[in-house]
Amino acid sequence: METNRYKVKVKDLRKKCNPGIFKFKSTAELKPLSGIIAQERALKAVSLGIDIDHPGYNVYLSGAVGCGKMTLARQVLENKAKKEPVPSDWCYVYNFKNPDAPKALELPPGQGKVLQKAVAENIESIIDSLIKALNSEEFENKKNQILNNFMEETNRRYLKLEEEARAYGFTIARNESGITTIPLKDGQIMSQEDFMRLSDEERDEIMKKGAVVQEKLNEALRQYRELEKNVREQVKALEDETAREVIKPYFNKLIEKYRDFPEVTTYLEEMQEDLLENKDSFIKHDDSPLGFLTHVSKRSLFRRYQVNLIVDNSELKHAPVIFETNPTYANLFGQIEYEGEFGILSTDFSKIKAGAVHRANGGYLVLNVDDILNNFYVWDKLKKVIKNQEITIESIGRMIGITNTETLQPEPIPCHIKVVLIGEPIYYYLLYNYDNDFQKLFKIRADFDTEMERSRKHMYDYARFVCSVCTSKGLKHFTPQAVAQLVEYGSRLVEHQDKLTTLFNKLEEIIYEADCLARYENEELVTGEHVKKAIEEKKNRSSLLEDKIQEYIKEGTLLIDTKSWKIGEINGLAVYDLGDYSFGKPVRITAKTFMGEKGLVNIEREIHLSGRIHSKGVLILSGFLGAKYAQDKPLSLSASLTFEQSYSGIEGDSASSAELYALLSSLAEVPIYQGIAVTGSVNQNGEIQPVGGVNQKIEGFFKVCKEQGLNGKQGVIIPKQNIPQLMLDEEVIEAVKAKKFNIWAVEHIDEGLEILTGMEAGKPDKNGKYPPGTIHYLVDNKLRSWSRRQNRIAKTEGKGKTRGYRRNAW
Repeated sequence: METNRYKVKVKDLRKKCNPGIFKFKSTAELKPLSGIIAQERALKAVSLGIDIDHPGYNVYLSGAVGCGKMTLARQVLENKAKKEPVPSDWCYVYNFKNPDAPKALELPPGQGKVLQKAVAENIESIIDSLIKALNSEEFENKKNQILNNFMEETNRRYLKLEEEARAYGFTIARNESGITTIPLKDGQIMSQEDFMRLSDEERDEIMKKGAVVQEKLNEALRQYRELEKNVREQVKALEDETAREVIKPYFNKLIEKYRDFPEVTTYLEEMQEDLLENKDSFIKHDDSPLGFLTHVSKRSLFRRYQVNLIVDNSELKHAPVIFETNPTYANLFGQIEYEGEFGILSTDFSKIKAGAVHRANGGYLVLNVDDILNNFYVWDKLKKVIKNQEITIESIGRMIGITNTETLQPEPIPCHIKVVLIGEPIYYYLLYNYDNDFQKLFKIRADFDTEMERSRKHMYDYARFVCSVCTSKGLKHFTPQAVAQLVEYGSRLVEHQDKLTTLFNKLEEIIYEADCLARYENEELVTGEHVKKAIEEKKNRSSLLEDKIQEYIKEGTLLIDTKSWKIGEINGLAVYDLGDYSFGKPVRITAKTFMGEKGLVNIEREIHLSGRIHSKGVLILSGFLGAKYAQDKPLSLSASLTFEQSYSGIEGDSASSAELYALLSSLAEVPIYQGIAVTGSVNQNGEIQPVGGVNQKIEGFFKVCKEQGLNGKQGVIIPKQNIPQLMLDEEVIEAVKAKKFNIWAVEHIDEGLEILTGMEAGKPDKNGKYPPGTIHYLVDNKLRSWSRRQNRIAKTEGKGKTRGYRRNAW
């Protein structure tokens, strides 16, 4: 029977790329590609998202790995950022009113560093000047004048008190226990013995006078303490006045410089007052054994007058674009560090460190969704930052309530930031459906396509991409033939003659490997042969499992026949996907039919090895059989279908047409040529539907036929709709060209039947009858015969039951 009309033409087996379209001798002559190719939809979405300056309009870049998401994000965001101003610097400073709550200061870009340096330099100068002023001869003279006045006044009062005491017959004596009064006799100090010899009246008189003198002494001591207090106040006032005169010019200069920043001037004024209060700590020396502790205390005191610059934008020319590749909690949101002092962990405002969110404030932050979703606390905190539009620095331990070591509560910093998440589509759908905040915060999704049109422009873009990789990485440039091979490889990756892949990371791998092969041969340029060999080597590195399966088929461990004719048996085609490599493998499908009413039994389904799609495909066969053969009779049929030597799960419906061929062969008792393998799904109308992995399936069966010997009758039947997906290996094409191998494309199950059996399938006449000698005629006759037999058996069994009942009843 003539089936050549179904054969696919050689020119349709692979779409070649003519190197002549490239008008260059090597890619070195081209302008390197900047940005990415053919992602207009994503580009528009990203541009819209970053142009809308309203809360919630953050962007999710959705697409497969290697399709240029990061490159597009960098290109668009940096172009946008160049038009936006540099954001403010941020500093944390000591809070003199509440030390546990450091204050945040906002300054124009570059001024944070200026303030930090100015404060550090002035504090150092102030302290030096203070020490000099308070240790100067002038200060000492003034201080001594106050003390001398105090001593003179004290001596005057003492002499006056002495005179008054002598008037009462007493003198005043100083000893270790203080000042005491002693009675006199004849101008001489009265001894205890003399006092005891006195009469009672004399002693009483002396006691009365002594009480008066003691009262005057007490009053004098009270006045002395007042004088002493006044002296201390005068000395302190002198010190304060001297210190204020020293530091005031410094602070006046600073305050004048920052008069347009009220928060800064307030901070400087509070610093000035605190410095005056703690001036003694800088000028007094402690030679005690605890002097080291005093030194540590001074260092801690000195630190409070520093400025902790956490965000310095002095080097930026525009708004920041931050790509955080390690978004841990601390790296993103900052942290408060600790240091050990005498076995105790301590911290202060100077230990506050910024995170990527601080650096990106006022600009753009780009994150990989894989990284942040691995840590719930990072994701939860990021959402809070976006929602509240402020950054609060706190340890993760404190946030989740497992520690309270940290006592600092830094003032939150206002945050105006655009976040761009990069990830695969599955994460977007999961977050959108299961995280209500995500819908509100990421309102823009930019979808990246994995393929583009194979136009001349895009092929030239491929050449420019090669140029950019070779230029940036120092690789050998490509010839037009090498670029043409890369273009064909791009079509093979997407399995479409009129498409090219946008997964540039896979193309980049071939560029690197082809360059290495060219270096092995000391070639100036990478040629088409180098690219071919790189692609082949890439296959060989990953094809161990495929080679093992081919070996099992060769040894006869896996039973695959490619030369004989068999009833109810056919070679289907499956694809194994190993992630970085996929290959086709033939699988023997057998069908057994017999009289009964069980219908079609899918053995894989019965033992739970069949996936839902595969089970659906088998059930569709029942619909086809019923519509085709049970219009004028019941469908009395029992049949079993199975994938022989298959011990793992089966999914997909691409073998449903092969199963139907095997089933019809068994019913018609017409053999199928085993040298022809089949792929394609079928619907209830018998129409063949396209499938995936068609190239791998054809090549997998070709390898088996080649191993067992090509005879020109072997080949593969594919759906006609799959012809545009053909990008076959050159070896297969050469075999087809030499008429040693065939590829047929069909649209209906009948066309495939004719190719497989060499018989006509048969078309029904107006009465629904099939021509004798056709496949459908034989199947219809078989089913009609079984139906009549079933009826006779049912009647016979029914009569037997009736006679038995009557006989027993009688």
